[in-house]
Amino acid sequence: MRYGFTTGSCAAAAAKAAAYMLLTGNIKENISIITPKGITFDAKIEDIVRREQYVECAVIKDGGDDPDVTSGAHIVVRVEYGGEGIDIEGGKGVGRVTLPGLDQPQGNAAINRVPREMIAKEVKEVCDVCDYRGGLKVSVSVPEGEELASKTFNPRLGIEGGISILGTSGIVEPMSSKALIDTIRVELNQKKALGHEFIAVSPGNYGQDFMKNAYDYDLDKSVKCSNFIGETIDMVKEAGFKGMLLTGHIGKLVKVSGGIMNTHSKEADGRMELMAAAALRAGADRDLCLRILESISTEYAVDILKEADILEDTMDRLMEKIMYYLRIRAGEDVKIECMVYSNAHGLLGKSEQAEEMLDSCKKRGE
Repeated sequence: MRYGFTTGSCAAAAAKAAAYMLLTGNIKENISIITPKGITFDAKIEDIVRREQYVECAVIKDGGDDPDVTSGAHIVVRVEYGGEGIDIEGGKGVGRVTLPGLDQPQGNAAINRVPREMIAKEVKEVCDVCDYRGGLKVSVSVPEGEELASKTFNPRLGIEGGISILGTSGIVEPMSSKALIDTIRVELNQKKALGHEFIAVSPGNYGQDFMKNAYDYDLDKSVKCSNFIGETIDMVKEAGFKGMLLTGHIGKLVKVSGGIMNTHSKEADGRMELMAAAALRAGADRDLCLRILESISTEYAVDILKEADILEDTMDRLMEKIMYYLRIRAGEDVKIECMVYSNAHGLLGKSEQAEEMLDSCKKRGE
């Protein structure tokens, strides 16, 4: 699969080209940089604007075979004379940090540490070649950045006004799961930096109306773990939280009752088998278990269990197994509770102290 290059690599390449054109007076339509991964990025330089005091140019982001919403964005860099050393700032379409716990302090442009180092390295290299000892101001902007940011996690993280300039390796590998796990870690660390000791986690926003109506809780404020329940528990432990509340739809969390900690369908399914096994333990007969196994969805299986007046007992068995595996993964370091619901029937099951944990989360604005 073809890898791409990060917004950080694009900004560093554009900065190098702009600095070169400013200090030499020569046009530069292609330029190369070495990414932190050690892979060469041969960048095409676009939208060149040359003036006496500054040069501006762009590199178009290419996400390779794992493109994200920023693929195709113009990463524009202006390099101009002034200041001391190499001063890096964000312009239009680059977000600004408003909350603690992120890579950059509050008030800074959301240009992360490694991209800043890459930009400074490439511009300094040009300065050394040209024997220039004065100051340069480097401004990174993304014309479409504000619109793109609404499709990213930035609004949830308190990054306002645009996208982030990111990347630790300089390349985009076709591994979206790693990028998502990294995002979950960032959000957890930010919550911890804001003083939260208890954290609410949910695979997604299924059941948002139920949680709002039943518990006056906005599920959108929880940390979204997608399918990565096990990895998220590990990160909650690493971050030092005292407790975690996992809330989710039966279709996802029933898998946890079988010890499945990555709930993506390509990793494992077994939803109906696990529901049928729990129903059997609750006293269901063979025919009822076969009906569950043949169900097209967990919601339909819940309907079958309710009709047979065995739903509550079945959910007791499922919650017992869910909590068994959650507590094994969490160990002694973090207290963990869980709530399971369905779209049609609302709350299906909860651990003994789930509501108390939810109250702890809500007290800190979760």
